[in-house]
Amino acid sequence: MKDTVLKAMREAGGPVRPGDLAKVLGVDGKEVSKAIKILKEEGSVVSPKRCYYEPA
Repeated sequence: MKDTVLKAMREAGGPVRPGDLAKVLGVDGKEVSKAIKILKEEGSVVSPKRCYYEPA
C-alpha cells in the first residue's frame, strides 16, 4: 500500500489530502492514512501544510 500511495502522490504533482488519494485509489481512507504515517516516519513524505502531504 505504501508504494501505491507514494506513486499516486507523485502523479498528483502537488500536495494532496489522504481522503482525495483514497477516492482516486478506490480504497478506505484509513488505509491511506496508515500508509502515509509510515511513509512520513521513513522520511519519504512531507507535509507542507496541515492535512496535505507530498513526496519528499
